[in-house]
Amino acid sequence: MGANHGFAVITAVLVGLGHRSVGYASYAESHPDELQIVAVAEPDPIRRERYAKKFAVPDDSCFEDADALASAGKLADVAINGTMDEIHVETTIPLLKAGYDVLLEKPIAPSKDELMLLEDVVQSTGRKVVICHVLRYAPFYVAIKERVSRGEIGDILHIHSTENVSYHHMAVAFIRGKWNRRDVNPMLLAKCCHDLDLLCWFKSGIQPKKVASFGGRHFFTDENVPEGASKVCVDCELERGCEYSALRHHVDNAWWPFYALAGEEGYESGDEVGDEQKTAHVSSSEYGRCVWHSDNDVVDRQSVIVEFEDGCVATHDMVTNSAKGVRRIQITGTKGEIYGDMIEGKFTISKPGATAGTEALIEEVNVDLQGDHHGGGDQRLVADFLSVVKGEGGSISTTSLSDSINSHLIAYAADIAMREERVVTIDS
Repeated sequence: MGANHGFAVITAVLVGLGHRSVGYASYAESHPDELQIVAVAEPDPIRRERYAKKFAVPDDSCFEDADALASAGKLADVAINGTMDEIHVETTIPLLKAGYDVLLEKPIAPSKDELMLLEDVVQSTGRKVVICHVLRYAPFYVAIKERVSRGEIGDILHIHSTENVSYHHMAVAFIRGKWNRRDVNPMLLAKCCHDLDLLCWFKSGIQPKKVASFGGRHFFTDENVPEGASKVCVDCELERGCEYSALRHHVDNAWWPFYALAGEEGYESGDEVGDEQKTAHVSSSEYGRCVWHSDNDVVDRQSVIVEFEDGCVATHDMVTNSAKGVRRIQITGTKGEIYGDMIEGKFTISKPGATAGTEALIEEVNVDLQGDHHGGGDQRLVADFLSVVKGEGGSISTTSLSDSINSHLIAYAADIAMREERVVTIDS
């Protein structure tokens, strides 16, 4: 992926200058013959100025929001939408109506009604929307998908996947941070729509039909507040010995700075930010709150069971508070099984071996590890999107809006199933 094949460079507008959209836009820096950023839309003036300068965008091509940009007419071939989850649909619709094809950050929408509204607009405008389900593009999952597609393990009978969310990622994003409220997004949708998408991808378009789910918020509660804990870390006598110390996470170790330091003037301007500045900013923001005294109401673990229309059963476990972030998958078919760990970049193919005089025939596969949080999928996603826009066709990984709907329907159904303690049927 990534070759220009004689096409003119694709021009793009950036909508929402967060970590994800800027990351995708960095493809323009490494492949200037394929992608050029020509306009930006961002309500924060400091961030808008910083990235306009980074991508050499002139002042008259800088806008405060998606509506203002869309009102200016079509300025480029495509739009990269990295706004906050809850406004994905309302910011994408004017872009589609203005004539843009859109690369849209996940999750698509917080509700089924919004999801289907966007699908209707896509159909009426004839524009292309590719969803940033980047795990499809990670070499680890691509290699597994290729083996499954070749029929090496036969027809899939069962899939089990697990995402272990690290304690510091849980703390910064889902307890202290922007995704800590269920009314914005259920955590399963915000964190694991990637994983649910993989289940649907491996099933090659076979519809999910029934969903059950169990989980809840059990650890980060008022009942578990350590004796003597303060409301904010900077004032807490327990802080130096606490594994959830915001100062340990964001000052000492510089974990997740694009969350915790967002809004700090020096950081937003791209300047070097010292420990004293980091401490002051974190301590005065939501990211400095005690994890047990925060206002989060999302789950801290959840398990999902999905039955597909062909009888295949898939399960996904979202487990938080792990020491390290891990993603694992096991796919069992009629002729064998695949088990692997994305973080290690390894999977094993096992097949019955009785006729060969052994219990099992084992093949171990090592996949090159990549540097980003999604196993090397981010830049491959952008390259594939450009290929789709050029009319060259996508790859085995291409994730259009219609392909991504099922994973979201599973997430919505799982939330209902967990809260109402019942099995939910997904409408066709």
